[in-house]
Amino acid sequence: MAVGIFDSGLGGLTVLDAVSNRLPDVPFAYLADSAHAPYGVRTADDIFELTCQSVQRLFDAGCDLVILACNTASAAALRRMQESWVPPNKRVLGVFVPLIEAMTERQWGDNSPPREVAVKHVALFATPATVASRAFQRELAFRAIGVDVEAQACGGVVDAIEDGDMILAEALVRSHVDALKRKMPLPDAAILGCTHYPLMQDAFQAALGGDVKVFSQAALVADSLADYLERHPEMLGTGDAVNLTTGEPSRVSDRATQFLRRRIEFVSA
Repeated sequence: MAVGIFDSGLGGLTVLDAVSNRLPDVPFAYLADSAHAPYGVRTADDIFELTCQSVQRLFDAGCDLVILACNTASAAALRRMQESWVPPNKRVLGVFVPLIEAMTERQWGDNSPPREVAVKHVALFATPATVASRAFQRELAFRAIGVDVEAQACGGVVDAIEDGDMILAEALVRSHVDALKRKMPLPDAAILGCTHYPLMQDAFQAALGGDVKVFSQAALVADSLADYLERHPEMLGTGDAVNLTTGEPSRVSDRATQFLRRRIEFVSA
């Protein structure tokens, strides 16, 4: 049995770490489409095609359930995949909804009508493709009313993290937060809308100030997945734990080891 986790690169390792800690008895098959990363500057059609190819690889590996641990794929491809591509006996889930449910203080799976919530001014930091999709705003509108969202496309941050240049990544974070604050000087909360960004959470928090609550995804996705599997144990699949990449395995393994600060090995997808 195995649950699939997909990301365009290494950002989804933050989710893999969280779900592995939350569900230690569940094996996970992780696929990084490193050969085509980053997705955040690609067109919606490109993102859809690449995401489908990778998810199919995880289906072929025995995964019945795949988590898109990539906000860009969740934003630009997930709905289209669910409506036109995912087979009836498989499931593909994204990472936006658990985050929004936590921010709006709704229970997992609460499908009641949208209502007013405590948070009124939200800063969204994400890739250009995620910002362009407006998927976060769409999902939020299903659950809350009266929330003003200001989105900031954080170009360059993912590339800097993938290259291991954390000094550049931190400088870019400060620049993007400054740009956001010129549009929304006093946000109540901030969403780190990319699974790479938790590695820079301290930099985001410092730039935003201590009064802004910063929401990150990994732990929230882990809780949501645990709840889903409790209700749908049949979705555990038949595969084995494995870490796959479309890139060069030794290079990706070294980067992933730096990323997680523990040794992790990848093989070719």
